[in-house]
Amino acid sequence: MTPPKCSVYIATSLDGFIARKDGSVGWLNVPPEISMKSDEDYGYKKFFGSVDVLVMGRNSYELVLTFGGWPYEDKKVVVLSSGHPRISENLASQVEIMSGRPGEIVQRLAERGAHHLYIDGGKTVQDFLEAGLIDEMTITRIPVLLGAGIPLFGPLSRDVRLRHIETNAYPNGLVQSKYQVAGTGQ
Repeated sequence: MTPPKCSVYIATSLDGFIARKDGSVGWLNVPPEISMKSDEDYGYKKFFGSVDVLVMGRNSYELVLTFGGWPYEDKKVVVLSSGHPRISENLASQVEIMSGRPGEIVQRLAERGAHHLYIDGGKTVQDFLEAGLIDEMTITRIPVLLGAGIPLFGPLSRDVRLRHIETNAYPNGLVQSKYQVAGTGQ
């Protein structure tokens, strides 16, 4: 059985934060006065269409619930938690709670036939990266400095080498880079 591809598609502030210290992400909205193309999705629809399962941490899940509407259509969502977060009745067929190490999660989803996993949320991305399971990362840098917050990356037990695939700069100042995780080194 071939393990599923694990990809990250995420935005950060220019100084590397995915959220403020309190978890808020309102700064991600590009102000309309600098948005040159309101229908630009920065490749998200194509990427999202290629994944079978979205894997996120509990904090990310609970943040998404505050957005007012469920943004993941009919995509299967796995929430990583050792507890029991509330799942509303209308999401019960789509959202599943799992616990375990990243390798165990990937194995379980592979056994169910998953081919491409979208890994989301700071701690979840860090854990999967540390476990050597991330294959590809698309990181969009938003032109704002937060000064403090929740970082995308944390401590690693080894170097993680990346191979640059492409970078796109948008007229509104967003810069998106895609990397393949090339392996580890000292």
